[in-house]
Parts: sequence; C-alpha cells; structure tokens
Amino acid sequence: MIPTIPQPRAVRLAYGAYVLLFFLYLALPLSVVAVFAFNDSQFPSLPWEGFTWEWFFGDARPKIGVFHERPILRAIGTSAFVALCVSVLSVAVGLSNAFLFNRYEFRAKGLLYMLMLLPLVIPGIVLGISILVFSSSVANGLWEVAQYDVQALRPGLMLVILGQFSFIATIATLVISARLQKFDRSLEEAAMNLGAGRLTAVRTITIPFLMPAMIGALVVAFLMSFENFNTTLMLVGSDAPLTIAMFDRLKEGSTPLLNAVSLLLMVGSSILALTVILFQRRN
Repeated sequence: MIPTIPQPRAVRLAYGAYVLLFFLYLALPLSVVAVFAFNDSQFPSLPWEGFTWEWFFGDARPKIGVFHERPILRAIGTSAFVALCVSVLSVAVGLSNAFLFNRYEFRAKGLLYMLMLLPLVIPGIVLGISILVFSSSVANGLWEVAQYDVQALRPGLMLVILGQFSFIATIATLVISARLQKFDRSLEEAAMNLGAGRLTAVRTITIPFLMPAMIGALVVAFLMSFENFNTTLMLVGSDAPLTIAMFDRLKEGSTPLLNAVSLLLMVGSSILALTVILFQRRN
C-alpha cells in the first residue's frame, strides 16, 4: 500500500488488520514462552499454577533456576566463546572481502563472488555434514600417513567455529560491502595528496567510515553464531553450546527452565540489537 495514494476505508481497515495479525503471529509464540517461564509448575503448560521466580533463581530441586544450573551456564559460556571467535573472524575476513570485491578487478571475480555466496543457499545441516566428512577424511589421512592426530579436525569447538564461520563470514562481507560502496574514494585521494600513504588513508578515513557497518556485522555475526543449531549439531563435540544443550534437555522433557533460558536470550538479543541501532543512528 502506497501512503500517498488515497485508499477506500475498507482497504485501509483490511490492511491494518493484516499488519496486526502479522505482528501477533510473530509475537504470540514468544509471549507464550515468556509467560510460562514464571509458571509455578514443573511443566510449561496450562493450568497456571501461580507466579514464581524459581525458574530463574531457585537453588533446590526440582525447581533449579537458570542461574544455579551449572550445565546451562557452562553451555551459555561455550556459546558466547564460539560466537565471539566467529564474529571477530567474520568481520576481519568480511572487511578484506569487501575491499577485494569493491576495489579490485581480476579474473574469475564473478565466479569467486558466487562461491562466497554459496554457503548461504546450502542448508545448514548439509553444510555441517560436508564439513564433518571433509575434516574427518583429512584427519584420518594424516593419521594413516604420519600417525599424527589433528584434534582440530575432529568434532569439537574448533570445528564448530570453522563451520559457522564458513557462512557467517559471507553475511559480514555483504554488510560491510554495502557500506563501502557508498564511500567517496576522493577522500582517500585527498589524504594521499597531502602526504599520507595508502594504508594510512585507509586506516584514518575509510575504516572510521566503515565502523558502523563493522559493528553491525559483528553483532549480527555474534547473534547468528549464538543461536545456530543445524550446522553446530553436526560438528559439536563434548562441549555443547547452548542450542545443543537445550535440545538435549528437550528430549528428556520440557520444563519452564527452558522457557526461562529462552526469555533471557530474547531480552539479551533485543538489548544488543537496540544498542546497535542507537549507535548507528547517532553516527
């Protein structure tokens, strides 16, 4: 609907109802999860047994809260570590890729760009299986040839980081490239005319211009890594990130503890996203 074109009242009402239903469709499941995080029951379902904070701060079974459940806290720490590594690597490589595809012309540039985009269209579980098969084949080959076992190629945190990095780096590249395309290169040329070297001009002029996009890419990469499940499931070892730990708990039977963890994740993600939006608006 185009706001500047007058529309019949029935059309405007129908459009408003559609928008309302759409946001209800998005928000209602999350609201239900949040509400049952405070249900004084061992099951996240009706009937409502009363309000409680036990699923957050409880320290006695059967109602051990999130902040006293060591496996969940350990899984959160593992996810944060993996997400931090993936986001830093993705932004570093994404920045390099952005300059490569925006500043230079070379043979097979289009093919290389398509290969970079390929992980985005491959299902996560297929990507995880492919990485697992490849790394295991290389590790087994090294063991047969040199009797040397490369643990980084076995299922574990290193393989999880590499697996998530394989497609999150592409997203970071696209975010930073979109910002770099708007940059006026005459600013760099002016700096070099005044005596600055190329690297100095990039460091003092271009990088500050790209900083909002780099921070945005860092946050997006962190959140995508933190909530990734499909690829992580194929590559995880003994140290399970949060999504895998929650999946294992769910197989044993759901409790409001998982609702409490989900609520904390929703609040943390929202705060992080709003902080980035405010930072970008200020810049």
